[in-house]
Amino acid sequence: MLLKADKNKLRQKRHMRVRNHIHDTAQRPRLNIYCSYATICAQIIDDEKGVTLIEIKYQLKKYLMAPTLFALAKKVGAAIAKQALDIGITEVVFSYDRYYFQPGAVKAFAEAARKAGLKF
Repeated sequence: MLLKADKNKLRQKRHMRVRNHIHDTAQRPRLNIYCSYATICAQIIDDEKGVTLIEIKYQLKKYLMAPTLFALAKKVGAAIAKQALDIGITEVVFSYDRYYFQPGAVKAFAEAARKAGLKF
């Protein structure tokens, strides 16, 4: 059985492996998603300046308008795309950090963001 510290080290290694392949610019900031069994958090980050431009966090317990995490991911994807388009961001680099917990929710998030107008 892995200890919590060991799991965290493995997660950090996965994160850095993915981040080494992602190259974003000021014109194409990074769209990052955190997905657990009860929470979806999405951020649009400008890594050159080190600034988070937009952040949206939804928890399944608080927002009972979505019966499943899959449906909640669609709402978050559409919401972050709308906010990004409002401030003039049309293209992003998608970084999902190899989340294995909810691959269906990550896919639903990406499809909803693309449908709302973001390009990645």
